Amino acid sequence: MTVNSPLCFRGKKILAPMVRVGTLPMRLLALDYGADIVYCEELIDIKMLQCKRVVNEVLETVDFVAPNERVVFRTCERERHRVVFQMVSADAERALAVAKLVESDVAGIDINMGCPKEYSTKASRLDTRPWSSSMGAALLSDPDKIESILTTLVKGICKPVTCKIRILPSIEDTVNLVKRIEKTGIAAIAVHGRKKEERPQHPVHCDVIKAVSEAVSIPVIANGGSHDFIKEYTDIETFQKATAASSVMIARAAMWNPSIFRKEGFFPLKEVMQNYIKYVLRYDNHYTNTKYCLCQMLREQLETTQGKKLHAAQSTQEICEAFEMADFYEETTAIFEAKKTSLETESQDEDDQMEDPGVIKMAVRFDKREYPPQITPKMCLLEWCRKEKHPQPAYETVQRPLDRLFCSVVTVAEQKYRSTLWDKSKKLAEQSAAIVCLRTLGVPEGKLCEGENQLINKRKREAQERLNNRDHG
Repeated sequence: MTVNSPLCFRGKKILAPMVRVGTLPMRLLALDYGADIVYCEELIDIKMLQCKRVVNEVLETVDFVAPNERVVFRTCERERHRVVFQMVSADAERALAVAKLVESDVAGIDINMGCPKEYSTKASRLDTRPWSSSMGAALLSDPDKIESILTTLVKGICKPVTCKIRILPSIEDTVNLVKRIEKTGIAAIAVHGRKKEERPQHPVHCDVIKAVSEAVSIPVIANGGSHDFIKEYTDIETFQKATAASSVMIARAAMWNPSIFRKEGFFPLKEVMQNYIKYVLRYDNHYTNTKYCLCQMLREQLETTQGKKLHAAQSTQEICEAFEMADFYEETTAIFEAKKTSLETESQDEDDQMEDPGVIKMAVRFDKREYPPQITPKMCLLEWCRKEKHPQPAYETVQRPLDRLFCSVVTVAEQKYRSTLWDKSKKLAEQSAAIVCLRTLGVPEGKLCEGENQLINKRKREAQERLNNRDHG
C-alpha cells in the first residue's frame, strides 16, 4: 500500500517510547523544545482492542477509552503528523486490528521488540491463549513471528511501520536479524545498543549499532546513549556519529529534562516542570502519571521542600500548589468547566430540536438502593408486557461524545419513553427509561416503598420451587 504520510526518519531527533512517561503532555513538551518525532508509551494490543475511539470536544482530543472509562491513549491535532503509536504484540492479525483502530490519528505505527521488562515480555498474561506469548524483547528469539507481524502491518495500513529492537549476543546475529526485518518493507528500525539482559549502567554498544547502520539501506535510529553520551544537546550529534545512524532516539535524558531537544541549551528545570504542568491541566492528565513524571525530573531534588510536597500530593491541585501554580489551576479549571457547560447546553438544545415529539419524557434516574435485591424496573416492565400480551420492551441507547454519558429510549406498545437525565452506563440509562414507562402507565416499578408486589412474590415462589426440586433430587 502507498504510504501517505510525510513522516521521514532521517536526520531526526526523536522522543523514545517510555512507559508512564510518554503520555500526551510529555510528547507535546518535547515537540515544543525541538523534537522532530515523538513515540507514545508502549501499549498492549489486547488492552487497545477493548477501547472505543471517542472525540473529546471539551479537550479537543481523540481518546481511546477502555470499558472501565479509563483513557488508555489520548492524542490531539498538534501531534497528529509527528506521533508514532507504539504497541507490544505477539500476533500479526491482532497488531493489524490495533493499527487500523488508531491509524487515522497518528503518523506511524511501531512494534516494540526491545523492552526487556516483564510488562512487555509477559503482557500475554492478559491473554492465556498459547500463541499470545513472546512479546517485547522475547520476540527477538522468534524471527518468523517478527516477519509475520511486520509484513502484515506494512501490507495492511497506509502509515509507515517501524520497529524497535535490542541487540543480540553477537554482531553477526544482530545484522542478520535486521536484514531480515528490512525485507518486510518497514520504514525504519530503532536499535537500542544493549542486550536484553543489560541495563542502563552497562555501556551502550555503539559498534553494533554502527554495523547495523552500514548493513541496511533503511534509516537506523540509534537508542541507548543517555548514560554514556547524551548530557546536553550537542551530544546528540556525537552519539549519531559514533553509531553512523540516520537519527537518534532519546529516552532517559529527555525524561529528566525534555528541553534536551533545544538547540539553544537547557531551560531551567523549574520552568520546564511548570510548562509540563500546563499541558497536564490542558489535557486533563491523571495526577498519578503527572506525579511520576515530575519525580523523574526532580531526581536528586526529591528531598527538598518542593520534592516532599510533590511526594505527598494526592491530586493535580496539590501538585500545582507544590509548584506555585494554584492560581493557574483555578483559572484553567474554570475555563474548562465553562466550556463543558456551554457544550452541554448546545448538545441539549440539539437534542430538544431533534427530539421525536411522540416520546414521553421525565427527569428520573435509577437508584438501585431503592429496590429489593434482584428486582429492577426493567424486570417489572418486562413482566407487565408479558401479562398484557405486548411485545417485549425494545431499548435504543446512544452515547453522547461530549461526556460519554448514555440515554435510552424504550418502546412499549408502539409508544416511546425516555428520561431527560443522562446516565453513566448503558444499563442505568435503560433502567431510567423503564421507570418513565412504568410511571406513565401507573404500573408498580418494584421499589421498596411500594411493598411486596407480584414480581417479588413470583421470585420467591421460583426460589422455593428450586429449593424443593433440589431437596427431592
